[in-house]
Amino acid sequence: MNYDLAIMALEGLTRAPMRIRVEGGGVIIEGPGASFKELARLCLLMGGSQNVAEDGIELQSGTHLTRESPNLRLNLAQDS
Repeated sequence: MNYDLAIMALEGLTRAPMRIRVEGGGVIIEGPGASFKELARLCLLMGGSQNVAEDGIELQSGTHLTRESPNLRLNLAQDS
């Protein structure tokens, strides 16, 4: 994964944090359009990565997410 591009996307999420909560048996992710663009950028970077076993990104409450949100970790899984 391109580390510099991932850091830029995480920095973007610090300016437009997302809200993540569990409600009614589902997960709800809310935020401004800019935060979804940055999340999509992170997912695309992870999807194009050659190093599947070690790649993961953690979105932290109070930084990339609102203070009430739980931390969220995005991990790549080996294709079956």
